[in-house]
Amino acid sequence: MTPTKEQAARDITLASGTHIRYYEAGEADATPVVLLHGSGPGATGWSNFSGNIGAIADAGFHVIAPDMPGWGDSDAVATIEMDHDKDLVELLDALGLEKAALVGNSMGAHTAIRFATLHPERLTHLVTMGASLGRGPASLFSAGDGPSEGLKIIVKTYRDPSPENMKALVEIMTYDKARFATPELTQARSEAALARPDHLKNYVEGLAHGAPIPIKVDRAQIPDIAVPTMLIHGKDDRVLHFEVSLWLTANIPNSRMVLLNHCGHWAMIEHADEFNRLVTDFLSHN
Repeated sequence: MTPTKEQAARDITLASGTHIRYYEAGEADATPVVLLHGSGPGATGWSNFSGNIGAIADAGFHVIAPDMPGWGDSDAVATIEMDHDKDLVELLDALGLEKAALVGNSMGAHTAIRFATLHPERLTHLVTMGASLGRGPASLFSAGDGPSEGLKIIVKTYRDPSPENMKALVEIMTYDKARFATPELTQARSEAALARPDHLKNYVEGLAHGAPIPIKVDRAQIPDIAVPTMLIHGKDDRVLHFEVSLWLTANIPNSRMVLLNHCGHWAMIEHADEFNRLVTDFLSHN
């Protein structure tokens, strides 16, 4: 059963003193699964995964979906100082979790991949959707001529998270914009973004340092990832092309890729039922 946002909300302070808001469902002694949201104004653990938390918990897992520092109701952090790998280690420690499966979208996928290269003993499975790796082979920059169409709109909406810009953002993130770019969703994300001007300011200031988020994964270590890995990507993703997941599949030995037709950057939202089945089956049988 899917809990309400209020029922699922939790707060915790990490060893570093950072305040984290997270959303939780499932039995505490079940296998832990951490859902890592992407970037973008108004992005939170709940806004990315509200359609998945309950279903994955009902399949027998302990689900945790944090707002990472710099997003949602967690503490603000300057982009240049951001280190979600360290934050994730501290979060697992604070929750008393030795290991967890990591499921990450976009920026969250980047965090999960980097975590897998640095802390292989602390994860059981790796699942990514619309993975981000930054510049280089399988880049978020298309044809060498600058940011992707979707990334340009993300940056524009960070600068001005108006309902009009947020509508354009939701449309670029999804294939079926008539179904998903609703006035309710765009207004809710606009309000969430405007509620934290400190997050908006830090993101925009971080653009001067060459990337919308710090790209810290060492590609040379990716072939060393040994845990079972599933790479989900939308064929119609206009933020990060599915070539990123093709590259990862070729370089992670124990991996498989699922390419979804009629799907943009938000597989977990546009194809929630199929996504939930894919993830729970993968975690249960690999």
